[in-house]
Amino acid sequence: MRTLFLLLVTLLIARAGFAMSADGCGAGACASCHSITKQEAANLLGDLVDKVNSVDFAEVPGLWVAEVEKGELKLPIYIDFSKQFLVSGSVIRLNDKANLTQQRTARMNKVDVKRIPLGDALLLGKATAKTRVIVFTDPECPFCKKLHAELKEVVRRDPAIAFLIKLFPLKMHPNAYGISKSIVCSNSLKFLEASFAGQPVPPASCETQVVDQTRAIADELGITSTPTLVLPDGLVVPGYKSADALLSLIGDNVAKLPAQ
Repeated sequence: MRTLFLLLVTLLIARAGFAMSADGCGAGACASCHSITKQEAANLLGDLVDKVNSVDFAEVPGLWVAEVEKGELKLPIYIDFSKQFLVSGSVIRLNDKANLTQQRTARMNKVDVKRIPLGDALLLGKATAKTRVIVFTDPECPFCKKLHAELKEVVRRDPAIAFLIKLFPLKMHPNAYGISKSIVCSNSLKFLEASFAGQPVPPASCETQVVDQTRAIADELGITSTPTLVLPDGLVVPGYKSADALLSLIGDNVAKLPAQ
């Protein structure tokens, strides 16, 4: 499927490049020869989408990117300059392997941080830290274990950042649910780190629905994997990141927040 997508994009770019040369655009800006309005994009896409919110030149030459809504989902789709082809898939920037489509999708689907209950969250960092990042983690997830070490490095290097850790056991890890309940009941970062280290965790010392509630809110917010971070402005960032990448990501995010 990935090979087919790359081939399609290559063909579209080649076609668009030929069209620009034939029409006499030469080295001129694409906007001088190619244009599309939001209404025109909506007409082209028809009932494939519910709404077109914007359309602009894509990162890939020869394509526009339309930010659309389908049901509750907001996503980017690509239209070629001939206005005959729709491309739905990931655009990967080769020099740094960044998934530009995933990044755009995350920006389009920010969540309301206030909807996430934090009374049960484990605190990693200082309680007085001004910048707080929510982390959905699974005590048996290997990438969560890797990320956790990076989170500790971040708070060591910048005490103004703290992480609020929500236990979100995935169904693919059968023991994670019971371990998560035990961690929640004890409110113990040590229990979480013991699980990451492969050590036994005592059974839950209470009856709690918190883990089920976390699963439910994650489902409502479209969070399906661990680890997943929710930055202060509601940007959802899935997957492992190094401490350097986290500091840069969080710094950029906070800098864009409205002044208090």
